[in-house]
Amino acid sequence: MAEGRAERLVAGVRAYRLVAGMWVRSTMAYRASFAMTTFGNFAATFLDFVAIMLMFSRVDALGGWPLPEVAFLYGLSATSFGLADLVIGSMDRLGRRVRDGTLDTLLVRPAPVLAQMAADRFALRRLGRVTQGGLVLGWALARVDIGWTVDRVLLMPVMVVSGCGIFCAVFVAGGAFQFVAQDAAEVQNAFTYGGTTLLQYPPTVFAKELVRGVTFVLPLAFVNWLPASYVLGRPYPLGLPEWTAFTPPLVAVACCALAGLAWRAGLRSYRSTGS
Repeated sequence: MAEGRAERLVAGVRAYRLVAGMWVRSTMAYRASFAMTTFGNFAATFLDFVAIMLMFSRVDALGGWPLPEVAFLYGLSATSFGLADLVIGSMDRLGRRVRDGTLDTLLVRPAPVLAQMAADRFALRRLGRVTQGGLVLGWALARVDIGWTVDRVLLMPVMVVSGCGIFCAVFVAGGAFQFVAQDAAEVQNAFTYGGTTLLQYPPTVFAKELVRGVTFVLPLAFVNWLPASYVLGRPYPLGLPEWTAFTPPLVAVACCALAGLAWRAGLRSYRSTGS
């Protein structure tokens, strides 16, 4: 059984690489267009941070958090989400494929459907979002007062990778939901794009009920709120214990496992349009 899973994983990675590589080659055939769309993606997402800076032109702190610390949250959320959006953001097209029956073309190919769907129309221009988030994160790190220790240094890349994994799980779970709803791309976007926007602000500005929801129901708080509180030396949301700052990798693995189960259940329930 373990060997079979390993073989399916290798086949999925290979299929993803081939499909994504095809789209990358197609994109790079028009380098000027690629450069302009990437810059456009960078500029559009940068406007989100401009809005935060405009708020701080009127206030000194937001929920008790100064601008550099809010920028730290923003950079972590934007970078993690940008990586997930780059890797698997095409999942929001699944509903359209289910409605028009073109998902059938993926089912008859000798490659995992999830890998094909994730790499479908792989958009290299999304690197603009990743770059923008990374630049804001670097700006924040240069201005926040952090007492760096070995565990804090090691936690930084762990936060980004784990956050990417959590967002990938949300994308896959949202795709699985579209097998049932068929026209739920906006619902999925509410949890993906809406989730990253939520995490760009400190938890102290939200009601405790919402903070509980994104901690214990949809664990987006493990992307940055909890580990960032440890790095910045701030009180934890909901008074959670300190060790929860180091659980994002476990949360990411659990989320991916649950999303995988949801995906398999959704795929088994799929019935072709017959067209």
